[in-house]
Amino acid sequence: MTQATRPDIVLVLADDMGFSDIGCYGGEIDTPNLDRIGREGARFTQFYNTARCSPSRASLLTGLHPHQVGVGILNFDDSPDGYPGDLADESVTVAEALRDAGYATYLSGKWHVASDMETPNHSWPTRRGFERFYGTLEGAGSFYQPRTLHEQETNVEEQGLEDDFYYTDAITSAAVGFIDDHAAERPDDPLFLYLAHTAPHWPLQAPADDVAAYEGRFDEGWDVLRERRLERLVKEGIVEPDQELAARDPRVPAWEDAWEDPDHRRWDAARMATYAAQVSRMDAGVGEVLDALERHGRLDNAIVVFLSDNGGCAEELDHDFVTAFVPIKPTTRDGEEVVAGNVPGLMPGPESTYQSYGRAWAHLSNTPFREYKHWVHEGGISTPLLVRWPAGLGGAGGTLVTEPAQLVDVLPTFLDAAGAPYPTERDGHVVPPAEGVSLLPALRGGTAGERDLLWEHEGNSAIRRGRWKLVRKHGQEWELYDVPADRAEAHDLATEHPDLVAELSAAYEAWAERCGVIPHERTLALYAERGKGLPPE
Repeated sequence: MTQATRPDIVLVLADDMGFSDIGCYGGEIDTPNLDRIGREGARFTQFYNTARCSPSRASLLTGLHPHQVGVGILNFDDSPDGYPGDLADESVTVAEALRDAGYATYLSGKWHVASDMETPNHSWPTRRGFERFYGTLEGAGSFYQPRTLHEQETNVEEQGLEDDFYYTDAITSAAVGFIDDHAAERPDDPLFLYLAHTAPHWPLQAPADDVAAYEGRFDEGWDVLRERRLERLVKEGIVEPDQELAARDPRVPAWEDAWEDPDHRRWDAARMATYAAQVSRMDAGVGEVLDALERHGRLDNAIVVFLSDNGGCAEELDHDFVTAFVPIKPTTRDGEEVVAGNVPGLMPGPESTYQSYGRAWAHLSNTPFREYKHWVHEGGISTPLLVRWPAGLGGAGGTLVTEPAQLVDVLPTFLDAAGAPYPTERDGHVVPPAEGVSLLPALRGGTAGERDLLWEHEGNSAIRRGRWKLVRKHGQEWELYDVPADRAEAHDLATEHPDLVAELSAAYEAWAERCGVIPHERTLALYAERGKGLPPE
């Protein structure tokens, strides 16, 4: 493969977005640019992330499981007894591998895989293969006053932000600037752009006009909208016609029973409208990136990939939750008090609010599945995956790839497309073999090959082998599901197939030992001993 024919690679990651939110996966949210990527390229129907922000990013960047690279829970430094929260020196990022193969490498957006977010160190993006970086080191924060905002290794939020600053737009602007600069300075070299959005992660903050565009769209409530999403998912071919809708979470009331106060009902619908506005603003930014590539004649030979880092997030925010885990500035840029937490009747969206959309709307986001971010049932780990590459996959769009795959497959796919080797060492450290496989054969109508898919997060564990998935919540018994027949995980077959449960659980335990999974009981004891409290759930 010559320098001139190697593809540009653009990796777009959403934060806390559910499986069925975007239009081409059955959602009500307006996402014309993401829909274009999916309909002109390929959509995966069974692609999996790793259930949580930092672990998913660690796996996506390195082609290894998060426990192997030191980011098993979040970017907390729990060493020496727990995970260090930094990318291990014994790992190679996709940016490092592509840079060494002649790519220019750029990151705009969220990093969240460095435990020290104040002092530049070995786990910062600028020291893990990215030649240019604009974004935040921490995991969540205000869209109007983000913390740890850096350009290269210089904190820029302390220099003051523009009056119209909105973080999603700033991420887009930096990305477009990188593309424009690349076209002027290195036009003959391929580029790798990692576009890591914080939308639609809480807090629910979006421009008023964007929120107003969704007024009334969610007023029928989560029960009706879940049914309609399932119908559209079937129509799109994303799920089978006989797909069952997971039963409503018993902790979620029926929409008609949720609120007696009509103002509270309007507030609840406004939460989902604000979330949708955040997704649409991100989609508009993706459109600007596509336009920039096209303006420079680079779009047809660009691999553009979109996915989310975990399923919809069921976290309900209160004042103590927010202030314990996410330092926020007490006032807006105009001096107005910031109200931390979900307050029924206080409309979300402005800089002065700091809210989440909560369990019931996350249940909608994850239609038709069970559970949420943190858990490794289908609702926690299923993501849309869109791939567009006209020059490499052919001009016919609308392909559905039904083969199961997960995050560790992304790095091998990119290196395969770029003709770049996977390094076996980094700065004198031996690097474990990549855990995944290239998905190019599957994208071209073949198969990437059957292999076990595995997950662990906070003691929630799963293994998928072919049609079978063995899964459990921390402290509970294994459940067994025939996934093609039951992606809603409604019919536990564990008692009917005890030999299969034993076989798969043994394979899981061998993987957990090999990959350095720390038993969650030890993590809980560590947090209790240090008086840190638990990570946010």
